[in-house]
Amino acid sequence: MSAHADTTAVILAAGKGTRMQSDLAKVLHRLAGRALVEHVLGTCSTLGVGRCVAVVGYQREDVEAVVRPLGAVTVIQDQQLGTGHAVLCAREVAQGDTVLVLCGDCPLTPAALLDQVLDQHRRQGAACTAIAARLPDPGRYGRMITDAQGHLTRIVEFKDASETERAVDLINSGIYAFNRAHLFRCLKNVKPNNAQGEYYLTDVVGMLVAEGQRVACVVTEDALAVMGINTPADLAEAERLLALRG
Repeated sequence: MSAHADTTAVILAAGKGTRMQSDLAKVLHRLAGRALVEHVLGTCSTLGVGRCVAVVGYQREDVEAVVRPLGAVTVIQDQQLGTGHAVLCAREVAQGDTVLVLCGDCPLTPAALLDQVLDQHRRQGAACTAIAARLPDPGRYGRMITDAQGHLTRIVEFKDASETERAVDLINSGIYAFNRAHLFRCLKNVKPNNAQGEYYLTDVVGMLVAEGQRVACVVTEDALAVMGINTPADLAEAERLLALRG
């Protein structure tokens, strides 16, 4: 596995996770004896990133108590105003040429996949490299919209997608490698013009495409690699899958 000392991993861990039907912050729910966010930090350790930054908000003291002993720096997102706003909170502490955005509730992503993405991202000199997966039932995931040549043109959130866009089976994992300078330059211009009234990180992709920057997409055939934990049923399924992995 390559060394990624010039990469800062930004882990989104600020939300409550209302669909978990619990007062416990979502990233603190336990899977195989460890909090979800611990699994993500363990993957970052295997990957060898230079710095880990956890964006905290809901029950932040409890989340900090878990992530700081594992070497993560924390930044506070006082209001959950969207993924773009969350990543922007990490601007002052992100280091190196590359920012790897990870979800604190996505514990099954293998380090080998992230290693592949970071290597390709650097090799191609991309402004952004996103991870996508094809799902037979893409549900409420955001959709990756491509042109006739198969190049990624934008990412549309489910609530903002047309019926045609919702029929697309290529889903957004929420995991990206960004050139740090391009990422934070574009984030300053993101506006909350969407159904949620939030600052979407996905809007940066469309901005970079419009500028003519290289935007790449890695499609994984392993849908479990991008599985987010949103409900108690998801957590039970992840527990079962980890047991099968042995």
